[in-house]
Amino acid sequence: MHEGFVGSVGHTPLIRLRRVSEETGCEVLGKAEFMNPGGSVKDRAARAIVLAAERNGELAPGGTVVEGTAGNTGIGLAHVCNARGYRCVIVMPDNQSPEKYRLLETLGAEVHKVPTVPYSNPNQYQKVSQRLAASLPNAIWANQFDNTANRQAHLETTGPEIWEQTQGRVDAFVAACGTGGTFAGVAEYLKSRRRSVRCVLADPPGSSLYEYVRNGTLKATGSGSITEGIGIGRVTANLKDAPIDDAVHIEDPDTVRFVYRLLREEGLFLGSTSGINVAAAARLARELGPGHTVVTVLCDGGAKYQSRLFNPEWLRQRSLLAAAGTPASRAPIALEQALSA
Repeated sequence: MHEGFVGSVGHTPLIRLRRVSEETGCEVLGKAEFMNPGGSVKDRAARAIVLAAERNGELAPGGTVVEGTAGNTGIGLAHVCNARGYRCVIVMPDNQSPEKYRLLETLGAEVHKVPTVPYSNPNQYQKVSQRLAASLPNAIWANQFDNTANRQAHLETTGPEIWEQTQGRVDAFVAACGTGGTFAGVAEYLKSRRRSVRCVLADPPGSSLYEYVRNGTLKATGSGSITEGIGIGRVTANLKDAPIDDAVHIEDPDTVRFVYRLLREEGLFLGSTSGINVAAAARLARELGPGHTVVTVLCDGGAKYQSRLFNPEWLRQRSLLAAAGTPASRAPIALEQALSA
């Protein structure tokens, strides 16, 4: 038995991805973070940040939690704040899926949309949230990008869970980075158990981390991506000094292709970050060769992306419809036969 929302976060299953495993000759496994009670991997960071603020005396009863987020951390924080009795205020860039804004408002969060601008701009959403938190009484800024309670949560929970679930037989871990907390925490733990575990960062177009890992320079690769909440232009406090062995660049068509493969072949309705992660895991598995175990993260469900990622017209406008593929055709059912006269 788990105690409420906070006690229910974590201990998610590790799912064998059958088709990709068969194709590569490896065991390709996805950590089912979409099965957290708030629906994403960010539930872990949200819980850790709030509990750490309580322990440190920074967050008093009836206080306010403010955060700048692309969505999932805000959703996790809204749940945790409801469970712990806090007000939740979320600042988001205005280019996220409409479903995320609606869900946050349904959860009772106060949502502020701001124009999408580079991190160097003082009106970038994270910086706006920091100033907003400073202006409110009894408020904290969650600061998921540079608050290392985020990374610590994955070092203490996600990494050990993966090690236990694979019985220590994990050869590689691959995942994309938003804040860097998930990747860094898991990689640090796995490396502490066996140094040879290969930890690879998956990066979308428009992000600077691929070049950073490969060449030591923060330089964007490509011009932007359909993915939400991942791909950044700086090294966060959570990502700093993370044990990264390599990076792979995954283009949007591959991300979309694997999102739809997961749906049609595995029955998993997931978001774009899961697509890029599994695309990267498949590539890494082929590089390693048969007989290896590769673990990645299935970050969140697909319902928050129905108006975009699962909208054929939206995909067509971005020349991505072909990547989604065509579902197996089925003869239409004649409903009239089942209707009474």
